[in-house]
Amino acid sequence: MQTELNKVVAALRDFYAQETFLFEKDVGERTITHRFAVYLERQFPGWAIDCNYDRLGERTLHLPHGTIISTDDHLGKSIYPDVVVHQREIPNNLLAVEVRKASNHTSLEHDQHKLKAMTDPDVWFAYGIGVLLVLAKRNVTMSEVYVGGVIDRPLSLWLAARLEGVGLGGGH
Repeated sequence: MQTELNKVVAALRDFYAQETFLFEKDVGERTITHRFAVYLERQFPGWAIDCNYDRLGERTLHLPHGTIISTDDHLGKSIYPDVVVHQREIPNNLLAVEVRKASNHTSLEHDQHKLKAMTDPDVWFAYGIGVLLVLAKRNVTMSEVYVGGVIDRPLSLWLAARLEGVGLGGGH
């Protein structure tokens, strides 16, 4: 998993090196997420990288009843991950990423619950790894790694240290 997370770090390093304009102009999270996905795609040759992907194989993405995140989107809070690294046809779901701007002061709870659900091994074709990234103008102010439906504290600390090591750290 550290190999995949190193690729996330490399994508973030390139993203921050090239996309300062986005933060200077305070563009929306969807634009930032898309541009980050472009850099992530360069790190994962042979994989599909999609934003807000709504499928698990041939099925429309629906989480089991009783999970902490609902597929009912009447509140406008999508259950679909911001960015995924996967193989669509198989399906093989490697990585789900939630991206937030540090200026977004709404609770992180929705994104955290979503990543717990998306990496839950009881969910059909769960993602192997989930990553939550909170992005400020010049660094990542918070990061969390989810595996098996829970926060993986050792991997979260490892990712925070890697981000710090490339000059992008700012907390975890």
